[in-house]
Amino acid sequence: MIIWIDADACPRLAREIVFKAAERLQLPVCLVANQPMGRHHSPLITSVHVHGGFDAADDHIAQQVAPGDLVITADIPLAARIVSAGALAIDPRGDLYDASNVNERLSMRDLLADLRNDGLVAGGPPPFGANDRKRFAATLDRTLTRLIRLG
Repeated sequence: MIIWIDADACPRLAREIVFKAAERLQLPVCLVANQPMGRHHSPLITSVHVHGGFDAADDHIAQQVAPGDLVITADIPLAARIVSAGALAIDPRGDLYDASNVNERLSMRDLLADLRNDGLVAGGPPPFGANDRKRFAATLDRTLTRLIRLG
């Protein structure tokens, strides 16, 4: 199992939670981003700097992910690709994306995007806060425990 992080928009606090869990469970983590990232102190943590367009990091993760992997992403279209490849995804706010809910979430995302484009809805999600951090940590712990048992 590999934990992939869509690092371009993942909050630093969420990444740190993943790093601690990876160290505790001795799981590899790969950060993927469109911009260069610093080195990490752990041999379990690697990073990939992808060049290319807007979705280059998403494309890299979707091409590399394997069944049983876990992806941390706020990008619902990427989450749908991940789930269709047999893996799971978690939003940094703690929402788990799996086969039972990802299509509904993708439809809702598309609806909200249309409403924003039409000027009927404004803004985006609130800033990442303490409750988000707690919810993400709990979902990550439950999901990793389940994936390790199945693996």
